[in-house]
Amino acid sequence: MNIGQKVLFELKKEISQTEYDRYIKKLIYDTKHSRSNIVYFLAPNMIVAKWIKTKYTEKLIHLFELQNGIKPKIEITVNSQQNKIIVPTTKSSADKNSSKSTHLNPSLTFESFIVGDSNQFAYTTAKSVAEKPGKQYNPLFIYGGVGLGKTHLLQAIGNYHIHLGKTVIYTTLEQFMNSFTSHLRSQTMDRFRDKFRECDLLLIDDIQFLSRKEQTQEEFFHTFNELYNTNKQIVITADRAPNKIAGLVDRLRTRFEWGLMADIQPPGLETKIAIIQKKCELDGIVLNNEIINYIATNMGDNIREIEGTIIKLNALSSMLNQEITLDFTQNAIKDQIKEKKENITIDDIIKIVSRELNIKPSDIKSKKRTKTVVNARRTAIYLARNLTPNSMPQIALYFGMKDHTAISHAMKKIHEIIDNDENFKVLLEELSNKVHTDSSTL
Repeated sequence: MNIGQKVLFELKKEISQTEYDRYIKKLIYDTKHSRSNIVYFLAPNMIVAKWIKTKYTEKLIHLFELQNGIKPKIEITVNSQQNKIIVPTTKSSADKNSSKSTHLNPSLTFESFIVGDSNQFAYTTAKSVAEKPGKQYNPLFIYGGVGLGKTHLLQAIGNYHIHLGKTVIYTTLEQFMNSFTSHLRSQTMDRFRDKFRECDLLLIDDIQFLSRKEQTQEEFFHTFNELYNTNKQIVITADRAPNKIAGLVDRLRTRFEWGLMADIQPPGLETKIAIIQKKCELDGIVLNNEIINYIATNMGDNIREIEGTIIKLNALSSMLNQEITLDFTQNAIKDQIKEKKENITIDDIIKIVSRELNIKPSDIKSKKRTKTVVNARRTAIYLARNLTPNSMPQIALYFGMKDHTAISHAMKKIHEIIDNDENFKVLLEELSNKVHTDSSTL
């Protein structure tokens, strides 16, 4: 077994079996060209090469250093000419900057997407488009807030067609504009048009940045028409519906609405828990249910941010050689939680609690002692203490209570209820999730 094989064998121990089989297993150590200070691996295609280089370079360097005491440079190249799957291709120096980040991420597939009530419609329509492109839903316009899964679905469509040998262009609107500007300056617009119009699928991310870009809108209009008229599939994402994008010419707006529009809403608590569990499974990270629930409840609804938190926990655990416990988790992400708390007010909490429990906001802040009002008041106090930066005296002042001891008593009582009533515990988690979600959209 050569040193490259040994390193890959050691890497296998540190990642999930799924990820090993999908990417690392396909690597071939290039014994002919590798040296102690530079190591070459051969990958089956550019997608795998890019993914491994992005995610595993530092880990590979570390494992080689453990083997021979030298930190080598890692180079991953394509083993053979297979499937034209990475587009746009770099045909001129004008494209070099914009093409670097247009690679599809091979892990963003329909299989790795967690479906819940908030994204079911978008997922179903995206899968339908992947299976029957250029037919029923063209264009497909997916919109929703940051980090909710729009790009995941967009790239899942692309990855589906890459395996069918289709020519797929995935690009952000910013990259499209940069490429357009560069070709315009270098008077090579024929190359630009060939690149974006001679494809089977065009996937455009963040189309809202087309706002007020008149010259780029004109070019995109003609590109859209060319693809649409030849039954080529167009899929677009944005952070809002077409009619909410200011500075978009009417003829483009109406074309975006020709096909089907699918929105993605913030995920519910159950969906977030499922996403965390899936991420842990794929990355071989072990988190118990208590930690998963804590992250799901406290980290808001941005899925990318949640996944980043999980990666951060795993990295810290590895570096510090400590088990990931609830205390470890709370300490590791306390600054992130603090930042989120600063964006939540007690008024936000009262609004959610009154709506969900069907209690008037004024009743929650009143002196009424009926069972339903008392429970709602305690719930609001508990959430205010856990989700906002307010101290107990500040919370007492807000609710018109004598002093912080009344808040302390309410917290003690609600903890007793939590310990004995699992349904109430779930309710608190759901309310907490709704507070995070609603406050982020205010």
